[in-house]
Amino acid sequence: MTLLLDRVTFRYHRWSRPVLSHLTYEVPGRGLTILLGPNGAGKSTTMALLAGTAAPTAGKVLLTGSRLSSTSREYRRHVAWLPQKVPSSRQLTAREYVAYVAWLKGENRSDAWAGAGSALDQVGLGEQQGDKTARLSGGQLRRVGIACALAHDARVILLDEPTAGLDPHQRTVFRDVLREVTEKTPVLMSTHDIVDLADEADTVTLMDGGRVRHHGGTPSFLDHAHPEAAPARRAESAYSVLMGLGRAQ
Repeated sequence: MTLLLDRVTFRYHRWSRPVLSHLTYEVPGRGLTILLGPNGAGKSTTMALLAGTAAPTAGKVLLTGSRLSSTSREYRRHVAWLPQKVPSSRQLTAREYVAYVAWLKGENRSDAWAGAGSALDQVGLGEQQGDKTARLSGGQLRRVGIACALAHDARVILLDEPTAGLDPHQRTVFRDVLREVTEKTPVLMSTHDIVDLADEADTVTLMDGGRVRHHGGTPSFLDHAHPEAAPARRAESAYSVLMGLGRAQ
């Protein structure tokens, strides 16, 4: 079960140019997919449509296997959405925060509370579950966001620029958590940073101008790199070649 944009067009105003036009795109049903592209490529719009926080101007957004539409509450229950900035709360502890999100997604109170504790343990925040979220670091808040997805047993997890602003250690911890999560649940992660997990992704989708320029396994993406590109820069080189920016080495 995964998500499908079916011939979707989206514009912010009736008189404005479409951000997406007749786009069909299916999120892979396993592993980690990186959604790459420059600012303005349509990544955030695509993520918002898939999360059900925006509605298409034309076309449909569906949960495959069920044909549930993104306009339905049941659809949103199966989809976890982690925005770039996870809001904190001065009143709620980490466990209360995660349990509240799980309850909003349809879990009963006891299951939400139990699931919150288990999810926080899974992302390495078991010892911080009683801390107020306002006192957590940016990296810890990102992990709280993932715990929210795990607590309500989402079928697909959407992450929007989740490593923005994280220091090297926080990125390493986040990668470890993400690697474990993607063993069971498909994840779509948007980023404009070409070095951001590209080598660890199972699939790479490259967007530009509201259209998909490339979609396939990570090896097929890296095959576009310049033959003389240094190993550490193959992802950057492949991106440059596919975007017509030259042959980065």
